[in-house]
Amino acid sequence: MPVSKDREKERERGNRRGSRGGDQQNNEPKSDLTDKVVFINRCAKVVKGGRRFSFSALVVCGNRKGRVGIGFGKANEVSEAIRKATDAAHKHLVNISVTDNTIPHQVIGEFDGGRVLLRPASPGTGIIAGGGVRAVIEAAGIRDILAKSLGSSNPANVVKATLAALKMLRKREQIYKIRGKSLPSKVNSLEVTSTVSA
Repeated sequence: MPVSKDREKERERGNRRGSRGGDQQNNEPKSDLTDKVVFINRCAKVVKGGRRFSFSALVVCGNRKGRVGIGFGKANEVSEAIRKATDAAHKHLVNISVTDNTIPHQVIGEFDGGRVLLRPASPGTGIIAGGGVRAVIEAAGIRDILAKSLGSSNPANVVKATLAALKMLRKREQIYKIRGKSLPSKVNSLEVTSTVSA
């Protein structure tokens, strides 16, 4: 029958559309990623018949092993906005330098009005942070850190400033490699002697 053939063609088109997307760009298995909704905003547009609401969602996702991403989505329903934001976050994952469950050095990240200070902490300290900063740090897999938001309290800017700070982190080996130097053995010997004397 011609009707069934048309339906089959539509289904094939739908399958083709579904196969395209972020899965090929990102090889990270989606089961390993944890998602957290940071903020949902409701916007009301006044029309002739009353108010028309739309929603926007800010989502952070990560594998808790040094990969984290943020996404923003808008829709007329909350669930659809969260889905769009989650898909966007999965497509924009970045690698973060993590050493011994903390960060290698102190750093300040800025994005628009958002300004976030991150400091490494000793083992057992935990995550001393709040709001959007905590969501990003937990998704990245950092367990011991001190954080403070110094600028705007806008969740979008705070989250993006935190991600900007994490992107700036470099391990000691990476810095020596960029400068074209080899890691000195004296550093290791000094660390050993200091622990023995203590």
